[in-house]
Amino acid sequence: MKTLLLIRHAKSSRDDIALPDKDRPLDERGKRDAPKMAERLAKRDLKPDLILSSPARRALTTAQIFARKLDYERKDIVVDVRLYAAAVDDLLEVIYGLQDKLERVALFGHNPELSALAHRLSSEIADMPTCAVAEFTFNAKAWSNIGKATLEKVTLDYPKKPVGSPWHQ
Repeated sequence: MKTLLLIRHAKSSRDDIALPDKDRPLDERGKRDAPKMAERLAKRDLKPDLILSSPARRALTTAQIFARKLDYERKDIVVDVRLYAAAVDDLLEVIYGLQDKLERVALFGHNPELSALAHRLSSEIADMPTCAVAEFTFNAKAWSNIGKATLEKVTLDYPKKPVGSPWHQ
């Protein structure tokens, strides 16, 4: 089984219009939501074997907050430029190229790419709000086969998901 966690960066600030897009930080809501969502993963014991992040400050900061809550070494986060402003097919190439010894991988990135990828993997997901976590579990031994593998489980959680909804604990 292979589990892919797609995690959209937490809410970012657009206060400084002179700041390059890659350098935008999290805003106050993002700084509140990221630890909350990471805690939900921790409660479900979903520590990834690998965390991949876009180099954009808002995505990497979100990944670092999740790493801290999941007892994952921040120094082990892999920054991959292919996760920034990427097409869905490019994201799939990153996933297909993962080492098969990895069972659970978290990918931190951006919209609209993550929503499009999540929708391609499962029509149940149409949109990923900021700091959303989409979990996909495939009956596959190799990452290169997840496109053809049976999707065993798909869930979507996000900060404003109503209490009592699946995943909300």
